[in-house]
Amino acid sequence: MASELEPEVQAIDRSLLECSAEETAGKWLQATDLTREVYQHLAHYVPKIYCRGPNPFPQKEDMLAQHVLLGPMEWYLCGEDPAFGFPKLEQANKPSHLCGRVFKVGEPTYSCRDCAVDPTCVLCMECFLGSIHRDHRYRMTTSGGGGFCDCGDTEAWKEGPYCQKHELNTSEIEEEEDPLVHLSEDVIARTYNIFAIMFRYAVEILTWEKESELPADLEIVEKSDTYYCMLFNDEVHTYEQVIYTLQKAVNCTQKEAIGFATTVDRDGRRSVRYGDFQYCEQAKSVIVRNTSRQTKPLKVQVMHSSIVAHQNFGLKLLSWLGNVIGYSDGLRRILCQVGLQEGPDGENSSLVDRLMLNDSKLWKGARSVYHQLFMSSLLMDLKYKKLFAIRFAKNYERLQSDYVTDDHDREFSIADLSVQIFTVPSLARMLITEENLMTIIIKTFMDHLRHRDAQGRFQFERYTALQAFKFRRVQSLIFDLKYVLISKPTEWSDDLRQKFLEGFDAFLELLKCMQGMDPITRQVGQHIEMEPEWEAAFTLQMKLTHVISMMQDWCALDEKVLIEAYKKCLAVLMQCHGGFTDGEQPITLSICGHSVETIRYCVSQEKVSIHLPVSRLLAGLHVLLSKSEVAYKFPELLPLSELSPPMLIEHPLRCLVLCAQVHAGMWRRNGFSLVNQIYYYHNVKCRREMFDKDIVMLQTGVSMMDPNHFLMIMLSRFELYQIFSTPDYGKRFSSEITHKDVVQQNNTLIEEMLYLIIMIVGERFSPGVGQVNATDEIKREIIHQLSIKPMAHSELVKSLPEDENKETGMESVIEAVAHFKKPGLTGRGMYELKPECAKEFNLYFYHFSRAEQSKAEEAQRKLKRQNREDTALPPPVLPPFCPLFASLVNILQSDVMLCIMRTVLQWAVEHNGYAWSESMLQRVLHLIGMALQEEKQHLDNVTEEHVVTFTFTQKISKPGEAPNNSPSILAMLETLQNAPYLDVHKDMIRWILKTFNAIKKIRESSSTSPVAETEGTIMEESSRDKDKAERKRKAEIARLRREKIMAQMSEMQRHFIDENKELFQQTLELDASTSAVLDNSPMVSNMALTALGPAQTQVPEQRQFVTCILCQEEQEVKVESKAMVLAAFVQRSTVLSKNRSKFIQDPEKYDPLFMHPDLSCGTHTGSCGHIMHAHCWQS
Repeated sequence: MASELEPEVQAIDRSLLECSAEETAGKWLQATDLTREVYQHLAHYVPKIYCRGPNPFPQKEDMLAQHVLLGPMEWYLCGEDPAFGFPKLEQANKPSHLCGRVFKVGEPTYSCRDCAVDPTCVLCMECFLGSIHRDHRYRMTTSGGGGFCDCGDTEAWKEGPYCQKHELNTSEIEEEEDPLVHLSEDVIARTYNIFAIMFRYAVEILTWEKESELPADLEIVEKSDTYYCMLFNDEVHTYEQVIYTLQKAVNCTQKEAIGFATTVDRDGRRSVRYGDFQYCEQAKSVIVRNTSRQTKPLKVQVMHSSIVAHQNFGLKLLSWLGNVIGYSDGLRRILCQVGLQEGPDGENSSLVDRLMLNDSKLWKGARSVYHQLFMSSLLMDLKYKKLFAIRFAKNYERLQSDYVTDDHDREFSIADLSVQIFTVPSLARMLITEENLMTIIIKTFMDHLRHRDAQGRFQFERYTALQAFKFRRVQSLIFDLKYVLISKPTEWSDDLRQKFLEGFDAFLELLKCMQGMDPITRQVGQHIEMEPEWEAAFTLQMKLTHVISMMQDWCALDEKVLIEAYKKCLAVLMQCHGGFTDGEQPITLSICGHSVETIRYCVSQEKVSIHLPVSRLLAGLHVLLSKSEVAYKFPELLPLSELSPPMLIEHPLRCLVLCAQVHAGMWRRNGFSLVNQIYYYHNVKCRREMFDKDIVMLQTGVSMMDPNHFLMIMLSRFELYQIFSTPDYGKRFSSEITHKDVVQQNNTLIEEMLYLIIMIVGERFSPGVGQVNATDEIKREIIHQLSIKPMAHSELVKSLPEDENKETGMESVIEAVAHFKKPGLTGRGMYELKPECAKEFNLYFYHFSRAEQSKAEEAQRKLKRQNREDTALPPPVLPPFCPLFASLVNILQSDVMLCIMRTVLQWAVEHNGYAWSESMLQRVLHLIGMALQEEKQHLDNVTEEHVVTFTFTQKISKPGEAPNNSPSILAMLETLQNAPYLDVHKDMIRWILKTFNAIKKIRESSSTSPVAETEGTIMEESSRDKDKAERKRKAEIARLRREKIMAQMSEMQRHFIDENKELFQQTLELDASTSAVLDNSPMVSNMALTALGPAQTQVPEQRQFVTCILCQEEQEVKVESKAMVLAAFVQRSTVLSKNRSKFIQDPEKYDPLFMHPDLSCGTHTGSCGHIMHAHCWQS
């Protein structure tokens, strides 16, 4: 067969080779209808060059195409031999100052962390090595393909936009000039003609949808019956499915099928059979039948060979256009004009629009080729980049919808070009103001998430695989929004304000659909049957985290925008929670003579949601009002009087109560989905716009209300109101309720509530809440991470939140707070906290997990013991609040707070009558410490005309009121410092009393009327210090004596061995010895005990003490003591067996302690070695 074809192929080759490019070009120059001439030429020659058999011959086809098809075009364009014409064009051209190198998959790219406007600004290796950025902090990554080098783009870099190679051209290009001035009019006219025809031809043939006939002007008379069965790529079927199907359908070997599958995956399509129509149709039906069982079938088309030939040449032509425009910026400008010129059909009829709108219909190879052409033409010409950006924005909704329904990866979609357009600051601003881009992106996003519940919130419950797939693709729109917002405006026009606020409205609509989504109800009785869908909502939250932060950053840049955004956000929050009291029963709470009205709501019984983005956004904007001082400059423009503090705090408080109840084990029956939600709520990836903002929202609400009212509402939400509002309730509760779980749950809830109060008063390191800056905030994060243990750079970076530029800000402050300890021969370099920073350690730092808090406490106490200091961990001195939040400190001296403190201390004093915990007491001591620090600061900073209103020391000196007449908080602290069961907290109580006395002295020295004090405190304090010094002195004497005795014993041993060498060799079994001549006290060793010498004494038996691992009680091992046991695992063993086949007839009566000579099977007992009381183990 091959030998018959060869002469024909040779004959074709000969007729093609005789075709002259120069003559054809000459003929075209004379033609009156150039389009017709060129199309006739293509119609005649393209089918003769391409697709001549079952397998392509790329080298031969390219060589013939260059000679017969592209050659004439180059001659026509240059008007002379292109070998001379193109170098002339190149010489006349002023080279572009943009690099524009398109990256291949896997190629290294570099981004400067100091100078890049955003992380998408990258350099190729050549430009990077020739730039100033090689000496900066940079990030190196591998390209996924499709992007291009930003060298020369002044909008991409804060400094050093040019490398050495491209810098040469910047001196001439001061102002934008028209690149066409470097071309003659003839060349411009010819180029315009040929580009218009060839670009139109390529677009027409690539978007052609008929399978067996060509466009009328490309049809030829003698049409052969040769077809291809063309298989297209999809992302649904696996390699194995495709290979198996092809083997059945076209009867090929596995190796051939693998080759077909690989080409289909790489290029997007491949012909798998060549022949007449019937022959190809048969293969198509087998492929469709075999792949349509579970999913949609593979896409297969039977296409006429001439259509495939023209499409292959169309791709070759687009690559050729990309190469030709590289010779001259003028040629690039002409191609851009041709591409964006509107056709006869008006809107969306330009060639560029047609290609974009047909993107999802094209195969992978065709998409890649035309995307590359767009990047080397439209995106490299600054004038047309702007026009292309407008076209892209106008078609944005349609392009994204096509991408969502398409199954190809993002890098093969035209939608992926958004990163090249939206990250250019000037284009992004222009598209926001002229095309309302922000609103378009958000509305498009919401249009794809139509699954809502009755309240209009997003619902991700019954998601099918297809919906989940769509949701993953829709998330790419969030990235587009992030690209638009990533560079902040320096100047605001009225248009930009208006359009940004329109976009902000749309964004609030999106957040409104998220507010309260995925509500959960506590399971009681039985475990939840099916884990609910929670990941989709958190994925959405995670993707939006940076966008929410950037929205706030934009608002912060303009006072008018901030005020409007605040009003809009508050209005939406009121819509969401307008009826938050509807159907709820109002109740009145009262403690210590204070009353407040609220609603009856139990987190443990009602629905509660962890998703509250509108509340959290308002919290962020409220902090910005404080930070930018807008709240003080324009109070009349703000709706602060309309705010209802109880409404603001209600939902964030419910969320924090939910976390506390989960920690207390009340939601165990809700399964792992809730545990995971709580984990991510606190996780470093989400916390900035979730947990942190909930704390800020509580601070916002509480700063505007009576702290007593807030504390009562909080007690009610924590379901602890009864305990603290009823005298002696705790005692009755612990005696009445024998159920250990309920007592434990309540204790944990009290601990969590106290922790929340510590956070509300103590977390002031957000700029706007406290008088700090962003550097202080990051310093504090690092100090607390390094308080746990020294950390490597990578470990530390992971524990810090990243901003939208993937920066943590760590490098700028790390030197101030830590020393770098270089690695040894193995291991990693570690950052260690500087000793002077330890005073800033806060045991109740709000970003610690429980495990981290425990480790940090242990590490800090150990450090203090090493430095021979008190082990107390007092609260650090805090920066002052901003004026808007200044009233928060009053929580510490409010009546209800003092009542809570007094109650917990009372429980600790009468420790047997109540159910309480040491953690609870520790938190109360911390709060008292915070209040004392606060008062000390107030006194230190007070001026003569101001009176210190913070009088915590006075309030804790007063005893409780009738009828209880309980002792004062101070008196109870003095009682507790001598309590043997509170040894761990003694140092902390001592520190509190010492600080109290220091404050008292300050008050006495500055005031004529000193605070009423409990008598004898100072004397007790000084006597305590003396006792402490005496104890230290005695401990030191005892230590020196021990060391002296040990040295003496060692010396005695050595002398004895020297003097009794013979005896020592004869009695090798003797392990220890002592000389009673020198000392009457025997030496005890843990080996076999033997006494030697003339005056032998009886050696006492060694006593053994062990600790129960369950109750931690130490006990001596004696016959009459409580029984101690080891957990053991007893199993059959055949390790030493001589007869493994023997079968034990009656295992119940078999004695495992009696061993048969054949050792058929024995008993192996293993234990972990941990000792327990028998009764502890049983219970």
